[in-house]
Amino acid sequence: MSQRRFSDPAEEPDLPAADDRRGGDRYRTVWRIAKVIRNGDAGLWRVRNMSDRGMMLAADVPITVGEKLEIALSDTVTLRGKVVWSDGGRCGVSFDTEVDVADVLKQLAAEQRAMGYRQPRLPVHSQAQIVADDGTTSRIELVDLSQHGAGFVHEAHFEVGKEFDLILAGGVKRRAIIRWSRNGRGGLWLTQPLDRADLESIRRFES
Repeated sequence: MSQRRFSDPAEEPDLPAADDRRGGDRYRTVWRIAKVIRNGDAGLWRVRNMSDRGMMLAADVPITVGEKLEIALSDTVTLRGKVVWSDGGRCGVSFDTEVDVADVLKQLAAEQRAMGYRQPRLPVHSQAQIVADDGTTSRIELVDLSQHGAGFVHEAHFEVGKEFDLILAGGVKRRAIIRWSRNGRGGLWLTQPLDRADLESIRRFES
């Protein structure tokens, strides 16, 4: 059952526009993806708004008021908080410790412009199949997953640049290319990105 509390601006579903000020709290409209880790699960959720005291997230998965979340906005910026309201695919999170939202967003922007930046990846432990164009099938173990790529471990030899079909647990199928492979590990690039909604919970890919 959804609950709403409006005693704190960080908990209000309808946050004001960017840079608006209310009660001394600064709000920013933010359009980015965050890696959200919670009890036994992880997923890529959308960040809608953010303030010094909390943020609004969007995801079409069950979210419970009172849940503790770890929200990784990048490899170096992680915030922690508690769900204080949940309604219609959105939820409000109150941070455990207040932040300076302007400084956080400035750091994130600098990281995104830097060399080597990559989108958030989810830790997974899932079997997948690689099907070559000639029908040859190999099995790999995925260790991380994003909309555009995956890391894996393997015992076979894979040719860098080789294109094939990747079949994930649950039957999700995408074209992919081997980006690198050495010492039993490798990386894939998905030429057909996964739908972000498919990655809101990694449980669907666990096997």
